[in-house]
Amino acid sequence: MREVHPLGKALKARTADVLDLTGARVRGLGHGEDAAVQSSFERINRNSTSALAHFLAGEGMEVSRQAVKETGKLYGELAAHRAASLQEVTQRCLCWRDSVAEVLEQSAAQLGVSPEALSQALHMMQVGVEFSLVRMAKSFDIEHQRTDVELAFMATHDSLTGLPNRTLILDRTEQVLVRSRRHKTPLAALCIGIGNFKSINETLSHGAGDQLLRAVAERFDDVVRDTDTLGRLGGDEFVVIAEELSLAEGPELLAVRLQGALTEPFTLKGEKETRLAVTASIGIATAARSSAQEFLRDADIAMYKAKWDGKDRYVVFDSGMQDAVKRRMELEMDLRDALPNDQLFLVYQPMFDLSDMSPMGVEALIRWQHPTRGIVQPNDFIPLLETTGLIIEVGKWVLQQACRQGARWREAGHSIGIAVNVSARQLDRDEFVTDVRNALSESGLDASALTLEITETTLMRNVEESARRLIAIRELGVRIAIDDFGTGYSSLAHLQQFPVDALKIDRSFTSRLTANSEGEALIHTLVQLGKALSIDTFAEGIERQEGLSMLQEEQCDSGQGFLYARPMDVDAVEAFLQGRGGDAAPSLAQAVQRRGRNAVATRGA
Repeated sequence: MREVHPLGKALKARTADVLDLTGARVRGLGHGEDAAVQSSFERINRNSTSALAHFLAGEGMEVSRQAVKETGKLYGELAAHRAASLQEVTQRCLCWRDSVAEVLEQSAAQLGVSPEALSQALHMMQVGVEFSLVRMAKSFDIEHQRTDVELAFMATHDSLTGLPNRTLILDRTEQVLVRSRRHKTPLAALCIGIGNFKSINETLSHGAGDQLLRAVAERFDDVVRDTDTLGRLGGDEFVVIAEELSLAEGPELLAVRLQGALTEPFTLKGEKETRLAVTASIGIATAARSSAQEFLRDADIAMYKAKWDGKDRYVVFDSGMQDAVKRRMELEMDLRDALPNDQLFLVYQPMFDLSDMSPMGVEALIRWQHPTRGIVQPNDFIPLLETTGLIIEVGKWVLQQACRQGARWREAGHSIGIAVNVSARQLDRDEFVTDVRNALSESGLDASALTLEITETTLMRNVEESARRLIAIRELGVRIAIDDFGTGYSSLAHLQQFPVDALKIDRSFTSRLTANSEGEALIHTLVQLGKALSIDTFAEGIERQEGLSMLQEEQCDSGQGFLYARPMDVDAVEAFLQGRGGDAAPSLAQAVQRRGRNAVATRGA
């Protein structure tokens, strides 16, 4: 053994030569273009050469063992990352073997080492190579097995949440259906859609959306039972397949628990923390179908029905829903063509100063004239604009058209303002501030003549961001009104965060004015709140003379309703404002005032 010691020392001294010779052989085989792979193999070759040299030189096994251990780790990394094929690794290993043999043979000739000692050194090297090949093959086999398991998991699970994906859900649903038919046990599929998720993605970033989905998945997982299957179908849709004991108190209870899991706002991490409240629309299917696809389709249809009915609710599927969904889908397809085909138009409903009944402005309202459907009711298509995201483009168009028309009326000598409704999807975007600025600039409308109406619910979706955008808009000189006031969830503290100029009292309160004393008390409270905050109050939906009289008594500032005027097209508004020579509008105001005075006198009597 001592006869090979000189060869070990010589090999250690010529490590660089081994690496150069190996590199040349590898390049000759067409390998070595990947810098990261090449770097790993250079470390493997250096470690292997060092281990063999120390062993041949008789310098102990510890250095050799450490080098072999690190080499094994490098082989494992190559296998795990699939950086090089098993064939390439084997070829590189053999190139190193031939290079070491060449250096040992040269060194033996130079040192006068006997052929027997050289043969013994080459044999030791070959044993090391064979050991390395076995170790390398084992590393690749382990990684391939692990990769197969990972690939199987990836094929059946959602990469974001780790929940079963559609493929696995369908498979498990088929099994549940079989068990249900065999044992006659109840089952249910609950399809869950997260409200306004697309808007969250667009305004806060996809990273924030991913955070939210993972957090929602964790909360849902906490409320479903071990016997239930929770999965993610894609996008913002989750599903729960429940059977047997989990349905003891009905699937509706499970739906309530799932909605309850979202009650507490979510805190999303980022450049700054964002607190976000979300809701869920849930569709429930309980009637077993012949296939998992049909069963899940029923739940999906019911979920869309829940969304269309107002979100944040659950709906149980019935057979009539399928036709309703089909009609809804057809309406949505037609709606996508409405704006480019000039089917949308605006009408304007006059607004009045209640102190003297003079017209003070108009509210722009969107309408849809379909070539075959005729006039489509706003309640039928405006929610669709929201859910599809078309409201952003359509809302921008409404703002532009209203500002242009308002500017024309003011140029014609009518000192009136114009009010435009703003959707939640619009206010969720920073670009909305730019849209307002551009609409004013392009139309020439004075900013103080424009009022943007925003519902309480819209404001409360993201209080801080809403306040920031509204402050920027208010700085342009635009007025801000809270629409449908009294129906949302804003507190006095929240109200003071927003730059509000007017409160529009919801028509549900106005309609109850004459019904009972509570209605009058509510109006009194809301008007006094506005006065305390130096905010104008505006009553919607005034349709009865008695209601007008009470509002005037409470000194509500302004209002609108069918008692005054219904929504009109442009020509009708111009005729209304001009009074066909200037008399019609004043006479209408005087007539309304007279009716108001008579009603007050009657009540006083």
